[in-house]
Amino acid sequence: MVGGNHSNVTEFVLFGFTNLQDLLFVVFLITYITTLVGNLGMIVLIRTNSQLHVPMYFFLSHLSFLDICYSSSVTPKLLLGLLAERNIISFNGCVTQFFFFVAFGTTEAILLAFMAYDRYVAICQPLHYVAAMSHGVCVQLVVGSYAAGSLNALVHTSALLRLSSCGPNLTNRFYCEMPPLMLLSCSGTRLNTMVMAACVGFIVTTSVLAIVVSYTCILLTTRGTRSAEDRHKAFSTCTSHLTAVALFYGSVAFLYFHPFSRHTEDPGKRASVFSTVVTPMLNPFIYSLRNREVRSTLRRATNKLFTFMDCHRSCFNQTKARLTCHSGASRSN
Repeated sequence: MVGGNHSNVTEFVLFGFTNLQDLLFVVFLITYITTLVGNLGMIVLIRTNSQLHVPMYFFLSHLSFLDICYSSSVTPKLLLGLLAERNIISFNGCVTQFFFFVAFGTTEAILLAFMAYDRYVAICQPLHYVAAMSHGVCVQLVVGSYAAGSLNALVHTSALLRLSSCGPNLTNRFYCEMPPLMLLSCSGTRLNTMVMAACVGFIVTTSVLAIVVSYTCILLTTRGTRSAEDRHKAFSTCTSHLTAVALFYGSVAFLYFHPFSRHTEDPGKRASVFSTVVTPMLNPFIYSLRNREVRSTLRRATNKLFTFMDCHRSCFNQTKARLTCHSGASRSN
């Protein structure tokens, strides 16, 4: 352990859900499958359609990938815990889950800010859009998001490892996160609190500030546009992103900026469920329902699928009919 501290706790008991476990298992399983299918479908749709090979959808495909990873860092263990008598996670497993949860969550927060910047350049500086948001620049922004997310997760995980966990090992949560684990520590947590407040505050503040500035510039630019159709087109590309931002940062703000104590576990648990399980499922629907290009691409892909299925069924029926006729002719001979 960092700093010479040694933990006597080798596992944690997560008793976030102790009632209606069978019902919750079905609900969370359906939600997780929907998350996987929706986000994977969005990635395949974007990658296979050349009309969507633009920066906005490049970022969106990575947002879908992050939603899959973000949800997968928590939900599979949650489902296994609902099937067991006690949801137990080892100390090393807890630290690993915490690292990936923070890494993917931070990366998504930063990526949402870059997506707002992309909308700002597209609407406010359309003549410079191709140069400012070239494929190389987009790749650098995405790589930077993953690097910053991993670095932030490494800092928080190192701070977590310095704590001595000597008992109790029971937490009213369904995954490993910093505030409840700090309550279980028998060593000082002041440094952890300062690190968490500084890192989360800096990332959220800078990301939200970038989003606010970007959309303020977009609003001022569109107000000077005479055509109502142009204003509607500009805002239609931003509505989906703003909805995703509101869902993500709303749950994060409630989860980390709400003063935590032993009396605030239930609201924090509800915020955790919404952030880790529900929000990743909603994003594909938000972008597919509010975005005209995605809707039209999805409609064409669905029509092609139905056409292929009808053709396959027709070919199967024709082959079956020929085999039946051939069998009847053979019996007649």
